[in-house]
Amino acid sequence: MKKLIFLCPLVISIFFTACSNKSSQNETQESQSEVKAETEVKAEEASPETKKPLHFTNEQFYDAEGNFLEEKAKDALIEMLEYHDYPVFDSLRDKIWVTDYNVGNYAELGLASVMFVNNEEDQYMLMDIFLLPNQMLGEHMHVAAEGNPVKMEGWLVRHGKSYVAGIGENNRADFPQVVVPNAHWDGKVSTNHIIEVNEGGFAHLVKAESSHWQMAGSEGAVITEVGNVHTGAGVHRSDPKMN
Repeated sequence: MKKLIFLCPLVISIFFTACSNKSSQNETQESQSEVKAETEVKAEEASPETKKPLHFTNEQFYDAEGNFLEEKAKDALIEMLEYHDYPVFDSLRDKIWVTDYNVGNYAELGLASVMFVNNEEDQYMLMDIFLLPNQMLGEHMHVAAEGNPVKMEGWLVRHGKSYVAGIGENNRADFPQVVVPNAHWDGKVSTNHIIEVNEGGFAHLVKAESSHWQMAGSEGAVITEVGNVHTGAGVHRSDPKMN
């Protein structure tokens, strides 16, 4: 009888300990499941497939009088950069240079960039170019000017896609998605050899003083340009009205 009395509290203690351990395990498993679910949701939100497609209209970049609204253009650029997870640092917006070439069709024909360094003495430069979806960077060439040599350059596509065009065999027919807007020299260009450059791809200017242009893909393009030196006075655009 004494043994039975002694065993009862022991059995009860073991029972409650087991229940407590099981409850703790259940809570741990539930907590892990919640963390896993939250992680999966965040991963799904960050997935490119779930991102809102980029879409811009030319009307949003101009006022009623047709004046180009640079800040509206920068709004669109920041949206595109965030879409691609480009590091939008505090002073980036102020550093962005943007132009519509004074033709009034920025959605299809324009250029934005940030010049990080342009060392004329030692002759090296680096800048990032930002092109909106399907936007064309106008055809141009570089010549020696202001004591600086002819610019030689290359382009690393960091995000999106760029169709880089220059001298060479005409293969425009292989890229029906690349359509030169009428706002650019009445739809004309002088160079028609296109290279499709995707993220991580690099293209370069084939010959000094040769004309070249680019067009972004459907998600726009973020391009790092490297070269010897950039001289604004040495830029000659094919379309006379853009000079």
